[in-house]
Amino acid sequence: MTVGRIIETDQCVAEGAAYLCALDSRFAQAMDVVPPLPLRRKEDGFGALLSAIVGQQVSVASADAIWKRLQAAGMTDAPAVYKATEEQLRSLGLSRQKARYAKALAEADLDYMSLRNLPTAEVVETLIKVPGIGRWTAEIYAMFSLGRADIFACGDLALQEAARILFDLPKRPTEKQMREMAKSWSPWQSVAARVLWAYYRVAKEREGIR
Repeated sequence: MTVGRIIETDQCVAEGAAYLCALDSRFAQAMDVVPPLPLRRKEDGFGALLSAIVGQQVSVASADAIWKRLQAAGMTDAPAVYKATEEQLRSLGLSRQKARYAKALAEADLDYMSLRNLPTAEVVETLIKVPGIGRWTAEIYAMFSLGRADIFACGDLALQEAARILFDLPKRPTEKQMREMAKSWSPWQSVAARVLWAYYRVAKEREGIR
């Protein structure tokens, strides 16, 4: 199996959006009201996953503050976190659970270079074996840190709600139902996610979604 298409530039995103609009007119309707879709490519590696752990269940401002403390202490690479004690990590703002997750990630000794060459499903299955890395985090890593074009974060509530509104569904689709829907958007599921995230923000303002 191959890794499939990699999203590297804004032109890749535009190509995917054009494909989706031709596939389903409702994507075209969404594209008419959303701002330009972002590329959202990020670096891969230990730091990207540690940052995801830091950001779990806290505000963006809190996550940013903790991340800056970790950076200042030199605690954003695997060797440093591996050597650190949980108490040291907690002193920088991590909860007891997140400190354990950070240690587990460092101890997992993932081969981040090899992840770049694995099929997307294998990337996700590899990552979710690490404590603190759930399927959503693994899918987001594959989408934005590895640039995989054909993956969708089906457990994302904003994506589910956007799909409900755009496709006029009677209720928000479950993760399983969302996964079935997203299959039809292959090979550009990642761009479909970008469209739906952007559409969610528009719909939230229009309908007062919380």
